[in-house]
Amino acid sequence: MDTGTTAFMLCCIIGLTMMIPGLALFYGGMVSVKSSTNMMMMTFGAVAVVGVLWVLFGFSMTFGTSYGGFVGSFTEFLGMKNLLESQTTISGLPVSLFALFQALFAAITVALVSGAAADRMKFAAWMVFATVWAVLVYFPVAHWVFAFDGVVTPDSVGGWIANSLKAVDFAGGTAVHINAGAAALAVAIVLGKGASWGKLRKPHNVPLTLLGAGLLWAGWYAFNGGSALAAGNSAAIVMVTTFVATCAATLAWLAVEKIKDGHVTGVGAAAGAITGLVAITPACGSVTPVGAIILGLVAGAICPYAVGLKEKFGYDDSLDVVGVHLVGGVIGTLLIGFLASDTMPNKVNGLFYGGGFDQLWRQAVAAGAVMVYSFAIAFIIAFAIKKTMGIRISPEEEEKGIDAHVHRDLAYELEYA
Repeated sequence: MDTGTTAFMLCCIIGLTMMIPGLALFYGGMVSVKSSTNMMMMTFGAVAVVGVLWVLFGFSMTFGTSYGGFVGSFTEFLGMKNLLESQTTISGLPVSLFALFQALFAAITVALVSGAAADRMKFAAWMVFATVWAVLVYFPVAHWVFAFDGVVTPDSVGGWIANSLKAVDFAGGTAVHINAGAAALAVAIVLGKGASWGKLRKPHNVPLTLLGAGLLWAGWYAFNGGSALAAGNSAAIVMVTTFVATCAATLAWLAVEKIKDGHVTGVGAAAGAITGLVAITPACGSVTPVGAIILGLVAGAICPYAVGLKEKFGYDDSLDVVGVHLVGGVIGTLLIGFLASDTMPNKVNGLFYGGGFDQLWRQAVAAGAVMVYSFAIAFIIAFAIKKTMGIRISPEEEEKGIDAHVHRDLAYELEYA
């Protein structure tokens, strides 16, 4: 056991946990004053349910010995048996700590989807969706991407994207962001348009959104840097590329805002930062710092236009999970095929560094497979909930506010003259 690595990962887990209130504040500030508490509770609810599922069988489904590269054994580590008591290590890290680190990945990914359901989804329906989607989608997809052969036990067989396709995804561009973004699109379609669709939506508290984005930015160093699983040069490089790509994407988003609308906004700055963080997540171990700037600029310039697709196609992605996480995740995943340099920790070359198209097609297959699978299963889950317990609050509850009717726990005590 490497005590230095263990200490580093303990710190990363604290950083990842900061992303829970970060996401809650980021989402909570962007919705109306009548649904802010609900939006935050969707984040906390998703984290709670996924944490329990992870210990019971989620870790086993993700990192257990594979069934055909699709999903891990349901029973191999059921209840995390034989792991906490053993001296098993992964890269010098206690396997229990590795499991906790990955549990937070799972929880945050599921919580991301809630941004497409703002203001109009029943809380009970959301909790059911989060539970079923984690089991049927996140755990298998995380197995595809994160379960390398021999990662937990020397003879364990892992997922097909990591071991057969050999696509690069350092910290979750496919398993986290494309996965969540595709599911968000499915949920938005099944839910239908909110009552405020077509009207100018104003975030009720921009400072909360900026604070949330800042907490997410801080936690993202743990998200990406911790994926190196060691306190070494790889983690340091990853944190540098994460920082600079986020800066570049923020500048690009604000520039697009200025060109399109004639002004720059606080929400735009927050969205630009998150876009850069999303796009660099798969590529942070592949691109040079200059490559990270290019990647951030591309994502920050494209995603503001991608956000506008919801008006064109008529889906109510309330908090732009599709435009930021799905599109940003695809951009970051594909640009590895162009910008990757074998001088970086992942040791692969993209097209611009003499690697030809070999890595690019692998990245495209990984992105496409995750997108299609996640969308299809999420749509089926959401549609089944709609036809059974119902997925959407009543028009009266939506008009008066979900906080008051569902939670009786208002974000603010408002007094009217």
